[in-house]
Amino acid sequence: MNETLKLLKNHRSYRQYTEQPVEPEKLKAIIEAAQAAPSWVHGQQVSIIAVRSPQRRQQLAALSGNQQHVADAPVFLVFCMDFYRAKLACELEGQSFEAAADVDLLLVGAADVGIALANAVAAAESLGLGIIPIGGVRRNTGAVIELLQLPQYVFPVVGLCVGYPAGEVPQKPRLPLEAVYHEEQYDMQMSGQLAAYDQTFREFQEAQGLTARTWTSVIAHFYAANPQYGDAGRTLKQQGFTCGNL
Repeated sequence: MNETLKLLKNHRSYRQYTEQPVEPEKLKAIIEAAQAAPSWVHGQQVSIIAVRSPQRRQQLAALSGNQQHVADAPVFLVFCMDFYRAKLACELEGQSFEAAADVDLLLVGAADVGIALANAVAAAESLGLGIIPIGGVRRNTGAVIELLQLPQYVFPVVGLCVGYPAGEVPQKPRLPLEAVYHEEQYDMQMSGQLAAYDQTFREFQEAQGLTARTWTSVIAHFYAANPQYGDAGRTLKQQGFTCGNL
C-alpha cells in the first residue's frame, strides 16, 4: 500500500487540540490543495473563509450547536458553495444569471464543496494536523452568513476544525465494503451486513467506555429526531437560490 492510501485510510476525527498555532505556510498549503480539486465546468464554485479570531470561533461554536472544539481549534475553515463569481462572470459577459432557479445548482455546489473539503482534509493530515468536519454550520446559517458577511449566491455548507491534536484517538470502524460498494446496480439486500456492523460498532463503543449502542439505532434516532436540520430552507432563498420548492 502506498503512502497516500495509508494516509487516507488512517483518517480519524479530533476534538481536542493543543494551543500550538497552525503555521501560515501549512494553512496556505491546505487551501491550495482544496483549490486544486476538480469542479463542475471548472467553475471553481467554492470559497473558504479562515476564522482565527477567538471571539469569532466562539460565536461559530455556539451557532454550530455549542460544539466547543470549534472554539478550541486554532483555525476554523468555513467551506461555502460560491456562485457569486459566476454571477459576476455573467455580468461581465452581458448575460443574465438564471442558474439559481435550477435545483441542480445546489447539487453542483454541495458536490464541489465536498471534493474541496476532502482535499483539505488529506492535506492537513499529511502535514501532521488533526481535523474534524463540522456540519453544524448549517444549524443557524442566517447568523453565519451575517457573521461572515457572505454576499448573495454564497452559502455555508460545512466547517473544518484544524489544529495540532492534543492526543491520539481511535479510528471508528466503517461499514462493511459490501454495504457501500455495488457492481452494475444497487443491491438492496444488506440487512445482514448492517447487523454484523451493529455488533462491531457496539463492541467499539464498549471498548472506549461509551454507552453501547448499535449504529442503526444511532442513525435512526438522528434522522427521526431531525426531520429538518437548520434554517437552510429560508436562508437559501435569502441568498438568491430560488430553485424548486424552497
